[in-house]
Amino acid sequence: MILAIDIGNTNIVIGCISNEKTLFVERLSTDATKTELEYAISFKNVLELYHINPEELNGSIISSVVPPITNIIRDSVIKITGKKVMIIGPGVKTGLNILMDNPAQLGSDLVANAVAGIHEYPVPLIIIDMGTATTISIVDKNKNYIGGMIMPGIRVSSDTLTQRTSQLPKISLEPPKKLIGTNTIDCMKSGIVHGNAACIDGMVSRIQKDLGQKATVVATGGLAKTIVPLCEAEIILDDALLLKGLNYIYEKNRA
Repeated sequence: MILAIDIGNTNIVIGCISNEKTLFVERLSTDATKTELEYAISFKNVLELYHINPEELNGSIISSVVPPITNIIRDSVIKITGKKVMIIGPGVKTGLNILMDNPAQLGSDLVANAVAGIHEYPVPLIIIDMGTATTISIVDKNKNYIGGMIMPGIRVSSDTLTQRTSQLPKISLEPPKKLIGTNTIDCMKSGIVHGNAACIDGMVSRIQKDLGQKATVVATGGLAKTIVPLCEAEIILDDALLLKGLNYIYEKNRA
C-alpha cells in the first residue's frame, strides 16, 4: 500500500492505493504558511480517519505544481511513515511519450493523469482536470501525449467576476434550479456553472473534429462533480485518476 499526494495550487489531494485499488481520496487546503509538523498532523489525521496505520505503508509518491512547499510536504510524510518519498521530476520514469515543444514544461499532475488514462481507458483520450485552472490533455491513438489547453478555473473565474464588479456578490458554485436565472444570484450561478459545461462540450467537439475521430473523455478534479453532470458530451467522471497515475509511476520506478 502506498500514499499518493498531489500538491495543487488550491488543494492537496491525498489517497492510499493498495493492489491498484484506491482506498480513499481526500482534499486538504494548500497553505504555504503551514510547517512540516502541521502537515504531518493533517496527513496522520486523514490516515486515522480511514483506520490506516502509517507503518502499513510501503512508500509514498508526490506530484507537485507548488515547488515552495514540495520539500515541506515530503519531510512531513517522512516524519509519519519513516520511509523515503518519491517525487515526480527529472530521473523518474513515467513511460509517457510527450510530443510537445518542451516536454519538461508539462506539469507532473498532467503527466500522472495521462499515465492513468492510458492504463485505464481506450485511446484516443481527452482528459479534463478541473482545479484552480481547467486543463485539457489530449492523448492520440498511439498513446502519445500531443498537447492540450489551459483555461481559467471555475472558481478563479467566479472570484474575478465578483472582484471586478461592485454590485455582484460572491456565490457558491452549484447549479441554479433553472437555466434561465430570475435573480442576480441564479443568473451568476447559471452563467458560471452552465457556461463552463457548455465550454467543455464545445472543446470536446472541436478536439474530436481536429483528431478526426471520437475520443474517450475523462474528467477529474475538485469541481468536475459539479460540471460534468451538466455536460451534453459523454464524459467519464474519475475523481481518483491522478492518484492512480501516481501509483502506476511508483510501481514502474520501484521495479
